[in-house]
Amino acid sequence: MMTSLKVWFLGVSLAVTLPAFGQTTAPKKSLQDCVDIAWKNNLQVKQSEVQVEVNRNTFEQSKYTRLPTLNSAITQGLNLGRNIDPFTNAYVTQTLNYNNLNLTSSEIIYNGGIVTNTIKQNQQLLEASKLDVQATRDQVALNVVLAYLQVLNNEDVLAVSRTQVDITGQQVARTEKLVSAGALPQANLLDLQAQYANDELSVVTAENNLVISKLQLLQLMNDPEIQEITLDRMSVNTPDDTYNTPIQQIYASALKTQAAVQAADLRTLSARTGVAIARGSYFPSLAFNVSLGSNYSSAARRSLAGNPTTITNTAYVDFQGQQVPITFTTTQPGYTTQNIPWSEQLTNNLNGGVGLSLRIPIFNAFQVRYRTANASLSVQNQQYQADNVRLQLRQNIEQAYVNMTAAAKRYGSLTRQVEALALAFKASESRFNAGAINSVDYNLAKSNLDRSRINQIQAKYDYVLRIKVLDYYQNKPLSF
Repeated sequence: MMTSLKVWFLGVSLAVTLPAFGQTTAPKKSLQDCVDIAWKNNLQVKQSEVQVEVNRNTFEQSKYTRLPTLNSAITQGLNLGRNIDPFTNAYVTQTLNYNNLNLTSSEIIYNGGIVTNTIKQNQQLLEASKLDVQATRDQVALNVVLAYLQVLNNEDVLAVSRTQVDITGQQVARTEKLVSAGALPQANLLDLQAQYANDELSVVTAENNLVISKLQLLQLMNDPEIQEITLDRMSVNTPDDTYNTPIQQIYASALKTQAAVQAADLRTLSARTGVAIARGSYFPSLAFNVSLGSNYSSAARRSLAGNPTTITNTAYVDFQGQQVPITFTTTQPGYTTQNIPWSEQLTNNLNGGVGLSLRIPIFNAFQVRYRTANASLSVQNQQYQADNVRLQLRQNIEQAYVNMTAAAKRYGSLTRQVEALALAFKASESRFNAGAINSVDYNLAKSNLDRSRINQIQAKYDYVLRIKVLDYYQNKPLSF
């Protein structure tokens, strides 16, 4: 009798401190290992990190809009037939090859604060996306902790279930001997064998639950190279009812620490900055402009001095009725033409300018008015979203607090129940061994204790889980 009872309590005490039987030989993973692997492989974390880089590039680019722009344009053309020579602006009838080269620079001096506010808005969106990453990582960590606790819970339940099978097996072996000796009826053995079969079924169920909980943890870790996992069992302290932090204090702490709330507020500020950007189009814009250009034409030619030409002409005059020849000689200067080189034309035709351009909006089909109105509506929408984040946060905290309180009460009640049923089972086992009660009463007392003990283990981890959820909302470490 005492041996069986000692085995029972030994199995129960080891269940919360030792690994479950039959674990794989895979390297043990601590809670922090599991969280780190999940952070590394979680797709939502990766997406949020990519979005941070996108917003960072947008922010960096917007800062450079303060710098002047510099652009170059080169035009190459070929005209056929009669057209205008871009070099002389004269009509020519020939195949014409031409180039135009331009270099322009412009700098915004004032545009209603659009550039400044755009930079400010992009910085706010960048900070909000960073908070999104933190919020996603926090949620992943919480999910891993809960899955980790579920594995520990199922390991403890499996250990207790196997201890139950061992104890029942010992009673079956003892009863077989007594039945063979004629000291007990056959019915007692049959009842114990039925109980043994039920205990074995409980082991199978516990093993299945353990496999499922490990699979859920592996799915959160999302590492294809890890097919089996063995947890490095931590010391999970027995909870008590000392969690006295009120809901209002938890909520106030969550408003200051939760990344999702801070991100929502930043997006509201960004929307307000968007209103300032839209209103900036009401104001004039002033820009400073510089230009430099030149051109080339294949029709551009220049004259060169050549050898003079002597021309002798004879004319006849009437003198006293007779035609008298007169000979005179003229000398004409000689010249030739040649194309002006491309580089020389670019130098000769170089031109430039400096100026200020002022754009004054007068009427633009009410575009600015409606952009500003839509930006104001966006502020309201973002504010509603921020309020909804706070509402969801408060409701989640209230629900978590109620669940924690209920779990604490359930654990306390089950602890007292286990203590009472343990004493009842001890008395029943003594009476059964003495032949004072039948196997049905013995099995009933054992089943009640077994079921209560498993419920106590589940209540313990459920209570710890609820506490961790509340710790998460207060930005407390999720480790144990």
